[in-house]
Order: sequence, then structure tokens, then C-alpha cells
Amino acid sequence: MSALYSTRVTAIGGRSGTITSDDGLLDLPLALPKELGGKGGATNPEQLFAAGYAACFENAVIHVTRNKDAKVKDDDIVVIGTVGMEPNGSGGFALTVGLDVTITGLDQAAAEEVVEAAHQVCPYSNAVRGNVDVAISVSVN
Repeated sequence: MSALYSTRVTAIGGRSGTITSDDGLLDLPLALPKELGGKGGATNPEQLFAAGYAACFENAVIHVTRNKDAKVKDDDIVVIGTVGMEPNGSGGFALTVGLDVTITGLDQAAAEEVVEAAHQVCPYSNAVRGNVDVAISVSVN
């Protein structure tokens, strides 16, 4: 099977370096967060992962409603992604993820059904399933 899309990003200098995509659209300095003893002042891998997961998950919600009577528009969904890092007990580290999903225009039961379906099709969810704890909360407006 061939990929629908792929991208390439080069990291140089680790958490205190830079990241650049081959197309030049992503070109950012990185910094270790102050909370981890760094200088802060630039983005970090956890923020980038939270941003990517939140955006991808929001699109997965839109995707699963395409064939439903109650379609959800882009602006009807807000996903806040939280990524944490903690010791894993064997000298390394593990990520934790929280997704707070708010959907306007659906009742609570329908919103929960859509979010569960989105969690099954989202590429980020599929990539971390079984490896990263993902806590999802669903609310409606």
C-alpha cells in the first residue's frame, strides 16, 4: 500500500536545536522548557505533538460525521491537546495525552459516539494505541 501523504523534517541539535521541513514551511528553533531546566522561549517536541494530535483528531471528528445526518462543521469543534512527559520507571520517559473535545450542535450522547469513532480512525490515535495513555473528555455547547 502506498502512503496518501508523507513529509520529512530534519532535526539538528536535539531539544535545543532546530527543525526544518523539506518544503521550508516548518522552520523553528527548539528549546528545553523551563519546567525541565531549560531556557524556554521556543517550542518543544511535546507542544508540536500536542498541536499535531489535536488538529488531526479534530479532522477525524469531521471525517466520521460525513455520512451522518448531523454533520459537524470545522468551526463547531474545539480540541485541546495536552501532552505530558513522565518517568517510565526504567530510566526512560513516557508520554501521556489528554484530548478535551468540545462539539457545538450535537447532544452529549451523539458527541461521545462521534468522538469514539474518531479515536478509531485518527492516525495519531492508531499510532499511540497500546503505548500511550490517552484520556479523552467530551463536552457539548
